[in-house]
Amino acid sequence: MDWIDLLQWPAMVVTVIAAWLIGSLRPGRRTVGFWCFLTSNLLWVIWGWHAGAWALITLQVCLAAMNIRGVKKNDGGAARAEAAADGS
Repeated sequence: MDWIDLLQWPAMVVTVIAAWLIGSLRPGRRTVGFWCFLTSNLLWVIWGWHAGAWALITLQVCLAAMNIRGVKKNDGGAARAEAAADGS
């Protein structure tokens, strides 16, 4: 077994952790979750490239775009929540 074949396991674990964090009500934890998802997207692309799984790579690129959108929207929502709490 090639070492890169083992990469699918940490990719899976990081994906599960990311999904758990995204479900948090705290914006900071959701941000960490989105970054975990982006890390898992990269891991899956590396593994997919090695395995020749082109559909998986395409999926991960699309999901990464959605995760980048999630980071931006979450950060904007956190700023609005802080402004509301400060009475601004």
